[in-house]
Amino acid sequence: MASETSASATRNTPATHAQMGDETIGHGNSPAAWTCVLIMLVGAAIASFAYILASTEGNHDFGTLLFWGGIGLMFVGLIVGFVMRKIGYGVGGSKLKNNGH
Repeated sequence: MASETSASATRNTPATHAQMGDETIGHGNSPAAWTCVLIMLVGAAIASFAYILASTEGNHDFGTLLFWGGIGLMFVGLIVGFVMRKIGYGVGGSKLKNNGH
């Protein structure tokens, strides 16, 4: 029991937390990721609005069309993010490196 207490005490020190937080694992903090997510959020908002619109009387066809347009926009966002990552705007990409300017 004493060894468990000392092990957990060393694990939860501020220095240990700082070391764990220093890891750069690339959680998508890049222009490619932000653009992808923003486009997909707009597509999800459009699809959500269209889902409600399609359930109202007289708007079924337009709402259905708008819903699938929103779903399509989410796929476009995915493709845009992938292309931006490939051309160097992803995490660690060539366009994001500091050139000394």
